[in-house]
Amino acid sequence: MPAPERIPAGSLTAVELLTRGELTVRGQIREASNAVLYCTVAYEEQSAACVYKPVAGERPLWDFPDGTLAQREVAAYEVSEALGWGLVPPTVLRDGPYGEGMVQLWVEQPGDDAAEGAPEDGGSELLALVEGDEPGDGWKAVGFAEVGQGRTALLVHADDARLRRLAVLDAVINNADRKGGHLVFGAEGRLFGIDHGVTFNVEDKLRTLLWGWAGEKLPEEAVEALGSLREGLALGEPLAGRLGELLTAAEVDAVRERVAALLAAGRHPGPSGEWPAIPWPPV
Repeated sequence: MPAPERIPAGSLTAVELLTRGELTVRGQIREASNAVLYCTVAYEEQSAACVYKPVAGERPLWDFPDGTLAQREVAAYEVSEALGWGLVPPTVLRDGPYGEGMVQLWVEQPGDDAAEGAPEDGGSELLALVEGDEPGDGWKAVGFAEVGQGRTALLVHADDARLRRLAVLDAVINNADRKGGHLVFGAEGRLFGIDHGVTFNVEDKLRTLLWGWAGEKLPEEAVEALGSLREGLALGEPLAGRLGELLTAAEVDAVRERVAALLAAGRHPGPSGEWPAIPWPPV
C-alpha cells in the first residue's frame, strides 16, 4: 500500500483519493479507545490503505464537545500543511460505511501487519529511559519516571529537528495527547504524528512527551513557518475559512492567540502547571 509521499505523479492527489474513493473496511485497530477501522480506498485504477474513524464511534469526553474529534483531526492536518512541514498524513472529513468520519492515509512502515492494521511504534527510536540525571549527547530530558521497585529513570527524547517541528505544531494546535505511540515513520525516515482528536481546546491543555526544548529559542525555520501561518489565519484567508468549518469561532481565535504568543515569546512553551504535562499512559 502506498505511503503518503508515494502517491504516483500525475494521478489523483492523496486528498482527492481519500475524498472521492470508495471505502472498504478491512479490519479494526483494537488498541484504540475510539472506533478505528483499517480500510482501503479506491478510485478507478488507484488505491491506498487508510484509517477511518467514524464520528459514531467516538467516546464522549468531558472537556471536548461530543462528535467533534474527527473535525479536530482534519483541522490538525490543515494547520500542519499551512506550516509547510507535512507532519500529519493527508486527512479528510467524509461519509463512510458507518457515517461521517475522519479518513486518513495509512503510513506504510516496515513491519506493518496489514491484516491487523497495526503500525510499528516509531516513538521507540525517538524516546528512551536512561539511568542518571543527564540525557546524554543527542537527547533532551523530559523528566523522571517510575520504572518499578522504587526505581526511577530519566525520560528523554531525541534532539531531532523532525520532533522539534512536531513540538511546535503541538503547541499551535494545543495537543492534549502527544504520546510515543503517536509517532510513526514513513518512507526514507519521514516522521508523522497521528491521533489528533483531542486538540484545539480554548484552554491550555498541552500534554506531550516533547518538553525537551521548553524555554529554548525557536529555530528560525519555526519563526518563518509561524509567520506564514499567522497570515493564513487572518480573516478572509482560505485557511481561516476552512478551520471555521471544522472548529468553533472561539477555538479558531485561540489558534490565532497561540501563534501570536509563540511569535512574541520567540521560545518553545513550557508546562502551564495547571494541567498534567505528560500524557498517561505515555506510550
